[in-house]
Amino acid sequence: MDLDFDFFEVESKDHEVKQGRVLISEPFLPDTYFKRSIVFITEHNEEGTVGFILNKPVHIDLPELLKDFPVIDAPVSLGGPVGSNTVHYIHTLGDQVPKSVKVLQQIHWGGDFETIKDLIKNGKIGKGQIRFFVGYSGWMPKQLDNEIAENSWLVTNMDPRTIMTHTSKDAWRKILRSMNEKKYRMWADFPENPGNN
Repeated sequence: MDLDFDFFEVESKDHEVKQGRVLISEPFLPDTYFKRSIVFITEHNEEGTVGFILNKPVHIDLPELLKDFPVIDAPVSLGGPVGSNTVHYIHTLGDQVPKSVKVLQQIHWGGDFETIKDLIKNGKIGKGQIRFFVGYSGWMPKQLDNEIAENSWLVTNMDPRTIMTHTSKDAWRKILRSMNEKKYRMWADFPENPGNN
């Protein structure tokens, strides 16, 4: 009996890649960094694409990475394979942080680093308002389009609260299980190595 859908074809034709969208990797993407990952796109234009992996936590305190940085209870994740000696951040502080880039109505990217430090020192940043990344994910022009055409990524929307709070390795599975499309809910239960089944 034939299925009425292609199990591994990604159906996101109505979701083009653009700033503020999220990429969810297909179950068997072999890449070390992007295997079972969720990537938040902060920039997408003719010069390429920039984003941050949301579900690759690193268990390290920011003062260990950044000299003279104040202590804050905020998640730190591996943002991607590019610039692994750099730290980046997304936040919900909006115009409180000069030079930050508005990605979604509620989420900004980057901005004045000294302002971030001052806000932390003065207790002005609460839980779920900022998250940090070591390195970032980057694609050359058309590179990501080609990967999407090869069914490597599902392109979708995600609510800002989920973007700011889903930091665990298990987030990939949880997000897929919450989707309306049955096929993607089934993806969530696929073993990482089907040969071991």
